[in-house]
Amino acid sequence: MGCDRNCGLITGAVIGAVLAVLGGILMPVGDMIIQKTIKKEVVLEEGTIAFKNWVKTGTEVYRQFWIFDVQNPQEVAVNSSKIKLMQRGPYTYRVRYLAKENITHDSENHTVSFVQPHGAIFEPSLSVGTENDTFTVLNLAVAAAAHLYENPFVQVVLNSLIKKSKSSMFQTRTLKELLWGYKDPFLSLVPYPVPTTVGVFYPYNNTVDGVYQVFTGKDNISKVAIINTYKGKKSVYAVFGADVNLKGIPVYRFVLPSKAFASPLQNPDNHCFCTEKIVSKNCTLYGVLNIAKCKDGRPVYISLPHFLHASPEILESFEGLNPNEEEHSTYLDVEPITGFTLQFAKRLQVNILVKPSRKIEALKSLKRNYIVPILWLNETGTIGDEKAKMFRKQVTGKISLLGLVEMVLLSVGVVMFVAFMISYCACRAKKVK
Repeated sequence: MGCDRNCGLITGAVIGAVLAVLGGILMPVGDMIIQKTIKKEVVLEEGTIAFKNWVKTGTEVYRQFWIFDVQNPQEVAVNSSKIKLMQRGPYTYRVRYLAKENITHDSENHTVSFVQPHGAIFEPSLSVGTENDTFTVLNLAVAAAAHLYENPFVQVVLNSLIKKSKSSMFQTRTLKELLWGYKDPFLSLVPYPVPTTVGVFYPYNNTVDGVYQVFTGKDNISKVAIINTYKGKKSVYAVFGADVNLKGIPVYRFVLPSKAFASPLQNPDNHCFCTEKIVSKNCTLYGVLNIAKCKDGRPVYISLPHFLHASPEILESFEGLNPNEEEHSTYLDVEPITGFTLQFAKRLQVNILVKPSRKIEALKSLKRNYIVPILWLNETGTIGDEKAKMFRKQVTGKISLLGLVEMVLLSVGVVMFVAFMISYCACRAKKVK
């Protein structure tokens, strides 16, 4: 009888130990099996679910625009006053709904290259007005002409054409004209061949963005769809910001750091964005990047909206700007197991440099340089409810279930082992007595 009881207690302890060991083994082995299964479907190669959804995304991506309407154009042109800005928006377009093209795989580097066709569909229900709403904004052609042609004689000629076309430092344009292009009256009078259509995003429809090169994730699942290069150059990077719960899915939020817009003195990687010494104050201004090289020499600067993280002296030239981290920062939410970006918000501001000019009357009264905000955009995409449900079921649900099984086995096993061993030792001690 005593032997039977002792044998039973030892058997119970052994079973508990086996369960505990099994639970412990499942932790690394089970995770490895699930990740291997997931990896087969999330890498960007022909035949995977991820590749099919990546070529033509099923997630709706929207680009919202806020236009900076200048409230005191005459005061600025005559007295070089602070520019009073009123933000108007959002005006929303659906974008990135076309399939990627020219897809080329590089199995050696585990990358895939492609171009993204451009398309924009106006969404009235998500906008505060129509594409025919008008705004007072900087005259893009006048500001650029004075910057591109600094020869005094050429500027005298340009001045006569600007006056003849009745153009000035500021102009009134519809949303559609400002974004997608309009025939400029001043440029139309130039006696030699120049592009006469001007727009912040002209040309757009029927063009492509790229070439992008992204990682397939074949060698490292955490790098799936992360951009390696854009047009042959390194892309802007992001840094870890916080853990976030997105529709029941744990994700890592990565943010665009202020260092990305730092001066070359603070971040040497930005040296190529400083091409002159006067406007940049010997390359010490921060928070704006000069992308003139990408825009055929036109004085285009990009920044975060409302000059977030920019030099205080840049904001001093304006009224009506209120930078804040929550509304104006760029971020992307990445699911750490698959490397998929499930939500993102790309926020950027487009600015144009306008400088004083002795020979061009429209700019003659200016006493300082202005990096004038034209608009800022927020391009967003979020995983839909149905896809989030499927994702939870196929990925996070399996991992959570496995984790639960592991913990139950480990816990039950440990409890059983300890309980039966204590009982066995107690019985042995009683028998000795």
